[in-house]
Amino acid sequence: MTQHEAKQVWAEPYKIKMVELLKMTTRDEREQAIRQAGYNTFLLKSQDVYIDLLTDSGVGAMSDRQWAGLMMGDESYAGSSNFYHLRDTVEKYYSYKYTVPTHQGRGAENILSQILVKPGDFVPGNMYFTTTRLHQELAGGTFVDIIIDEAHDPASTHPFKGNVDLDKLDELVKRVGSEKIPYICVATCVNMAGGQPISMANMKALRKWCDQHAILIIHDMTRVAENAYFIQQREQGYGDMPIADIVYELCSLTDGATMSSKKDAMVNIGGFLAMNDKKFYEDACNLVVVYEGLHTYGGMAGRDMEALSIGIAESVCDNHIKARVGQVEYLGNALKDRGVSIVQPIGGHAVFLDAKAILPHIRQDQFPAQALAAALYVDAGVRVMERGAVSAGRNKQTGKNYRPKLELVRLTLPRRVYTQAHMDVVVESVCRVIANADSIKGLRFTYEPEYLRFFRGRFEQVDD
Repeated sequence: MTQHEAKQVWAEPYKIKMVELLKMTTRDEREQAIRQAGYNTFLLKSQDVYIDLLTDSGVGAMSDRQWAGLMMGDESYAGSSNFYHLRDTVEKYYSYKYTVPTHQGRGAENILSQILVKPGDFVPGNMYFTTTRLHQELAGGTFVDIIIDEAHDPASTHPFKGNVDLDKLDELVKRVGSEKIPYICVATCVNMAGGQPISMANMKALRKWCDQHAILIIHDMTRVAENAYFIQQREQGYGDMPIADIVYELCSLTDGATMSSKKDAMVNIGGFLAMNDKKFYEDACNLVVVYEGLHTYGGMAGRDMEALSIGIAESVCDNHIKARVGQVEYLGNALKDRGVSIVQPIGGHAVFLDAKAILPHIRQDQFPAQALAAALYVDAGVRVMERGAVSAGRNKQTGKNYRPKLELVRLTLPRRVYTQAHMDVVVESVCRVIANADSIKGLRFTYEPEYLRFFRGRFEQVDD
């Protein structure tokens, strides 16, 4: 690599064809809006948001080819041609033989948990995800965290903080027996850890371990292309391999997968459950007609299945993923250069602020990450989300709040939506808020839903 190539920055591999005008608000308007939303950024109206970094789910910009694909929708109730295109695309790029469409990822999680999880089972995973864990619990299972310890340390620069700790798996088997473990849930680019990847070497070691214990690997592949990029950049032997080939190899080491296609594949709605076992597929087809729709559409319109097929192919292009992760790195490095405490290394889909470090005066039971997210909205109309104690929920037995080691605010970048100038606005806003961090107050619940409380919970500020 020449010196010029080493310094070359990423650039978007596309040009803008259409724009969506945004509403600009005043600080007084934003203060009123956040109070009305109960200090929960999920309850804000989108029209009151300037830069929306709440999530990367279903909010990416589709390509002209994807929009053209919408016009090729076969909306037949049974046997849609778009389903067969999707099925073949999943096998081509992801290796799985059978595909069951669902309306989005949690639909796949529901069906998976009902088929594989029995009361009294234990489901290990490389850190929990909110909806995944809830479906496992509703089926009678117990989630067990088997991610490496470095994942719980925001300052650790371990290159693959999404790795599974095989010693933790050995301890679990000794405690409960392998027959109580229906599968291991492995997420690529672990969201709750800060978008951190798992290495190919670790996945291969896990595959060997699971074969020895006759336990399935189910892949949460929502951000598999981003994980493949980090393998290409950081793992020996993969530097010259195309992203598409790395993605295929990762998937081929697993037995099945849940996919929220609203992330990597850049569609507004959709997902699927995929697998290689015929009996597993038949069981899934039996349940999908109960909860989603016929097995050849599963809650998706034909046009959306077509856009998804095209999006899958675009998501594994090297130019695309380099620019996608490059924008996240641009934002993260700009914040880090200004001394902001963030999770390191910078993840693939978001930059995570360390709310414990930024707001040490707010104890965790007063939800510092939630308070910081609300403060960022008030400052500049930037909507972000909490990933800490509010998201973690309560212990079912004790009723007490879980206290995760990571108390984070997630700045999530939609794919192909915002410019570098938008990122500069975000950086300036974060720095202003941190400069006045002492004025930020903790929060307490005024309304707490039974499930997934971070979506609809409401708060008020605490004066003490």
